[in-house]
Amino acid sequence: MAEKRKDKKGRILKDGESYRSDGRYMYRYTDIRGNRKCIYAQTLSELREKEQLIQRDLQDGIDYAAGSITVLSLVKRYIPQRQGVRYNTKVGYNFVLNLLKKEDFAYRQIKDIKPSDAKQWFIKLHDDGYKYSSITTIRGVLRPAFEMAVEDDIVRRNPFSFRVVDVVPNDSVTRKALSQEEKEKYLAYVLGDKCRRRYYDEIIILLGTGLRISELYGLTKSDIDFKERRIRVERQLTRTRNCEYYIEKPKTDSGERYVPMDGAVYQAFQNVIENRKTPKVEMLINGHSGFLFLDKDGKPKVAGHLEHAMKRIIDNYNKSHDEKLPRITPHVLRHTFCTEMANAGMEIKNLQYLMGHADAYTTLNTYTHSSYVAAEKAHAKIAANR
Repeated sequence: MAEKRKDKKGRILKDGESYRSDGRYMYRYTDIRGNRKCIYAQTLSELREKEQLIQRDLQDGIDYAAGSITVLSLVKRYIPQRQGVRYNTKVGYNFVLNLLKKEDFAYRQIKDIKPSDAKQWFIKLHDDGYKYSSITTIRGVLRPAFEMAVEDDIVRRNPFSFRVVDVVPNDSVTRKALSQEEKEKYLAYVLGDKCRRRYYDEIIILLGTGLRISELYGLTKSDIDFKERRIRVERQLTRTRNCEYYIEKPKTDSGERYVPMDGAVYQAFQNVIENRKTPKVEMLINGHSGFLFLDKDGKPKVAGHLEHAMKRIIDNYNKSHDEKLPRITPHVLRHTFCTEMANAGMEIKNLQYLMGHADAYTTLNTYTHSSYVAAEKAHAKIAANR
């Protein structure tokens, strides 16, 4: 019978265990792919604790060695599997990758990451000055990356399953719908300003339709049906940081829709078409041309054009008026439209359709903002019929 191997203390070593000349203990095993692997420890008890984990993981079909990859490596593995994503999503991926490369957390092995570690790291990012929205973007990449690892039997649980708001405060600026008084002051100022008056029709259309700004600038003349008094929404026009134009489908699958025109919107579109100067060369973008809204060079406008113009409008207004107006952006106009429709009693599923939302929850909880005046009117209407 072969003599059992022992360590320097005379303890019998199990199959796969050995005592090295450098004083460390080694355990050799075969992983689920048939590859030979080794682990090391300073003491025999420490080695056997690791052995137990390995055997447990092998029994559960988990690749112990794969769990040794870093958080950064996991994200790099996950991102290429996300094919056909939008440009803004790709920008978000690059933001997360560049941030991870600077963080010690990213170089830890994924098998060692616990929910408490992930939460502590988010707290650290918040203390470093990252906003709630940025941390939410980071979680939006790490959570599905770790979910992939769970599905592949690399780790047992997803350490990023918690809600960001339960860890760091939501310091995002809440968009508020404009009151009727604010809206009237704003529109009167824009219309009365010789320089900013050219944006009036675009603002009226956004206020009267709830379109996203990229949807508005993706419109061509063929999308405006004056006979049926409706707008066909089926694309977004945007531009990369390298000033390359591209077309995307609307933000959600529900984004392709028809939006009715009231009298003000109808007239605004007629003004736009009448005042549109035909450029020397109509740009062709992904098979589309004849975009309604052009800049001074005859090129299609993108969101930044109106966003910058609206910022200047508010800055100039607030410099010359004692009563200030809040920050007004194209998205605030969208909020205002949605809130006004909801307060007027539009059924939520119809409003969800007009807004192009994937679900009614977004319509109810993100875009509508009630007020005492609206609540009072609703209460009086119910009380009168009771």
